[in-house]
Amino acid sequence: MKTEDGATRRDFLRLAGTTAPAAAVALAAGGTEAEANAPDLASEKMQDTAHTRAYFASARF
Repeated sequence: MKTEDGATRRDFLRLAGTTAPAAAVALAAGGTEAEANAPDLASEKMQDTAHTRAYFASARF
């Protein structure tokens, strides 16, 4: 089944089969995380702090 731009399902599956392992390698190689920022008490926006990182880590499944 051809689409308007000429791509087929096989092309998609071929691309998905080659990019998934590459993404896994990139995640494994770049495992270092940056440090959390110090809280800015004057800001009303959500901030990237150790507290928010701990919350998001505990909320993961």
